[in-house]
This record gives sequence, structure tokens and C-alpha cells, in this order.
Amino acid sequence: MLKDSCGLKVTTNSPSAIAFIDDFTEQSLSYGNNAETILNALTADPKCAYSYAHAAAHYLSLESAQSRLQAAPYIQAAKKYAATATEREQLYVCAIDAWGKGAIKSAIAYHEEIAVKFPRDLVSVQRGQYHYFYQGNKEGLLNIAQKVLPASPENHYLQGMVAFGLEQCHKLEEAEALGRKALEINRYDPWAQHAVAHVMESLGRIDEGIAWMSSFTDTWENCNSMLYTHNWWHIALYYLEKGDTKKVLELYDRHIWGKAWQESSKDQVGAISLLLRLELRGIEVGDRWEQLSPYLKARIHEHALPFQDLHYVYALARAGKVELVNEMLFSMQAYARKLPQRKTWIEVALPAAKGMKAHAMGNWGNAITLLSPILSRLHEIGGSHAQRDLFEQVYIDAWLRNEQNHQALRILEKRVAKSRYIPSMQLNNNLSLLQAS
Repeated sequence: MLKDSCGLKVTTNSPSAIAFIDDFTEQSLSYGNNAETILNALTADPKCAYSYAHAAAHYLSLESAQSRLQAAPYIQAAKKYAATATEREQLYVCAIDAWGKGAIKSAIAYHEEIAVKFPRDLVSVQRGQYHYFYQGNKEGLLNIAQKVLPASPENHYLQGMVAFGLEQCHKLEEAEALGRKALEINRYDPWAQHAVAHVMESLGRIDEGIAWMSSFTDTWENCNSMLYTHNWWHIALYYLEKGDTKKVLELYDRHIWGKAWQESSKDQVGAISLLLRLELRGIEVGDRWEQLSPYLKARIHEHALPFQDLHYVYALARAGKVELVNEMLFSMQAYARKLPQRKTWIEVALPAAKGMKAHAMGNWGNAITLLSPILSRLHEIGGSHAQRDLFEQVYIDAWLRNEQNHQALRILEKRVAKSRYIPSMQLNNNLSLLQAS
């Protein structure tokens, strides 16, 4: 039995397997583009349960039907060899197995147990944060990272994880301070950069945000496509707020969709959300919806995350693929009925998806009727504040286009009264529509 780079015991006698596990740990924490290095650990030790669980987690994180199939044999192998593994490894195998079954609350429980018993296991903490994020539980996202900080107080990856949790819990000054501290240790930490970018966006520090994120673009070349495109997406949001839509489209074509792994669900969602934001500001996006749509056909029946499905429905509708939209909505309903934990899907995701379809097709009244009851519950489908804010923008836009200006103004006033920053370009655009009608 050997120890990994975190000082944690791994059930293997192969130094090569440990080296590849350490490589994978670094790839995971840095959002690197070589996570499949973990497959080399399986060659080095074909009986290491922990390596199989990591391989399965890698594929599950891609959130697609195909990747779930790829993960399945690794989960089975991890379970097969887990009997002789350490307690930590067994808990991790159980967590990944639960993820593969869609039992996310159970997966979180295992990661929480690992955090208590083995607080230096930062990959497990990262997995726990991932699940909390898509459960819409910002407190859990923060707490699982914060509780292990005393065990690794100078680890910049952990500092970045805590910083993002602090930002999501509206503790902006603390988040920025810790994110900056992490980057003093290692300026190549993309998640710490991202956490500070969220703070600047939240506070409306637009020019500072552009300068901040632009100063790190050289460090993203070795990131996986998800975080590469997502960090450029944040820069695009800053330029969108400035009204430089030509620059936004340039970034979309060059760094967001143009540099995406176009079969990736997360890259697709980022591209969709940016095109929608542009259209909400009256910007023509040309044939970009049609360019996206062929990649979305594979998503119709997979339903990996409700947050993602809302984007796919909208994009397919904007591309004029009405039959595919209807097929997807029917499939979502059938899928939700089979789930043991179906409440969020049935009560939030389905009406939200129908509301997004209605807006995309210009049925403003239907969009209002469908979105109104569930806006306050949209956190349940996951995503960050910045990502979920899009749905409220769609809702306001529907009121404006339905010529219900009094109601639209009331919603805008509530948004201004919130503690979070409201983008001035968006506000000015909405107010100009009110004044013109």
C-alpha cells in the first residue's frame, strides 16, 4: 500500500499507478485537459479500485448519455475490487456508484463523510461541490470545502473552491480576498480566477473584470474545454454589459463556440446562454442557432441535468426544430415520472422548459404563465447566480413583449432593490422598451 500526493493511502503496490493517480488529481483540481491520464493507472495496476472510481467519475462529469455508458464498466470494476481497499477508497467508490445511479443525495452523503474522516481528499471535496452546485445548495457547496480548510490551509485549489462557495453565498469581500490569495500562490489556478470574476460581475466592476480575466488568458491553454470556454464566457458577459456586442460575437466565434468541444454538453450550454443573452438585447445572431442544433439532437433523451435541458429546448426552438422540441418535452415528462426523486423535474424543470419554448417561439403570454410560478424555485435546478439570472431576464422580456409594462417595471424595480448588481445595459434596454411602448 502506497500514499498519493495528498498523503492518503491507496490500495496499490505500483508506484506507476500512484504517479498516474497524482496526475489525475492535478488534472481534476486544475480543470486540465488530460484527465484521461487516469486510464494509465489501470494499466499499471488493473486491480486498483480507486483508479477505476476516478475513471468513472471522469466520464460521469461529462454529463451525457454516451459518457454514462462509458462510466458503467469502470464503476463495476471499482466495486469488484473495493473489498480489499481502504475505508476512504470504499466510501469514494460508493459515492461514484451513487452518482452513476442518479442517487445524488447519497453521493453527497459519502463525500461529506470523506470530508469529515479524510479532510485532505480534495478531489472528493470537489465532487461534493459539483453535486451541491447542481442541486442549487450554495450553503452545502461552501460548507464542504470550508470544513476541510484547516487540514490544507495553504492549498490554493482548496482556497479557490472555498472562494467560489463564499461568492455564491454573497460573502463577496471574503471570496475576493481568498481567491486573490490562492492566485498569489499559483496564478495558473483557473477556478480561483473564476471565483474573483464572479465577485466583480456581482458588483458591476466591469472594466476591472475585463482587465482581471484578460490578464489570465495565457494560463487557460491547458484547461479542459469546459473551463476554457466558460472563463472566456465571463469575459464576453463583461463586454455585453459594456454594449460591445461586436466583441461579444467575436469572442463567441473565436473562444466560446469556436474553441469548444462541440459535442460537450457544458460547452453547448455556454454557447446557448450567450446567444440568448445577445438576442434579449436585440442583437441578431445570424445562423448561429442553426449551427448549434445538429449537436443537440443527442441531448433529446439523455436528461443528465435539468439546468442543461432548459437550454437545449430553447436552442432547438430558436433553430426552428419544433418537432424535436416537442419530442424532448415529452421525453422529459416520461423521464421525470420514472425518477424516485422527481419533484424538481416535475414541478420546476418541466414548466420552465415549456416556458422557455414559449418564449423562443414568441408566445409571450404562455411564457409568463409557465415561468411565473417557478422563478423563485429555479435554484433547485442548479447553476450559478450568473447562469440562472438568464431565466429571469427571459421572464421580464416576455412581459415587455406582451405589452404588460406595469408588471415589467415592477419586476425591474424589485431587481434593482436586490443586493446583487443588475447590469446597466440590460436595465437600460428594458427601460427603453418601456418608454417606446
